[in-house]
Amino acid sequence: MRHRKSGRKFGRNPAQRRALLRQQAISLILNERITTTEAKAKELRRVVEKLVTIARDDTDHHRRLVMSKIDHERAMLRLFDDVAPRYESRPGGYTRISKLGLRHGDAAPVVLIEFVD
Repeated sequence: MRHRKSGRKFGRNPAQRRALLRQQAISLILNERITTTEAKAKELRRVVEKLVTIARDDTDHHRRLVMSKIDHERAMLRLFDDVAPRYESRPGGYTRISKLGLRHGDAAPVVLIEFVD
């Protein structure tokens, strides 16, 4: 039984799964919005919201923590300089998922994930 097991596997091994979520987090931070499948967006939301919460307190330790998760200098700088200061007084819920419909090839539900204003 699968009781209390969180997270989706996406048919990938753990290293590929981490790489997928890391790259999507980098894209979301740099572009403010991305289009992806619903399942991937829901997993990505968990990752990105934790990164924004860490980045709200701008210290060297928190910068190193974020770099250990995403390992992308430009995304880290954008997260600390542009994204996180917008949410200083917000207790959570930094992203929004909007449904766009079904993908033409395989009818997978496609969504837009973006940072809220």
